[in-house]
Amino acid sequence: MKKKKPYLPNNWSAYAEQHPSFFHPIPFDVFYDWKINGWELPSSICCIIREENPETGRIKEYVYNRTHAAKNKVSKLMKNKRNIVVCNNEAITNAYPKGESYEVT
Repeated sequence: MKKKKPYLPNNWSAYAEQHPSFFHPIPFDVFYDWKINGWELPSSICCIIREENPETGRIKEYVYNRTHAAKNKVSKLMKNKRNIVVCNNEAITNAYPKGESYEVT
């Protein structure tokens, strides 16, 4: 039998109780640069890999602490013709099968 995941408390009620004037609006381009182009991974994480199964559309995510383990996983996913996204501290890379090879964007 699987263990139930522990409850992790959050502060949603503190935010829900705030008056709307508490939140300062920001332009979309500033928000985009801050959240999308300014990602940060914790120092304990080497990279995050997302795999999309083209037949079912299901997505699985893998988190790695070591580079060699992440490289092995990417090689395995590429052999199985999966769409993958690899995120590390330097870049976010999309790779998807195109014929016999992969196209990377």
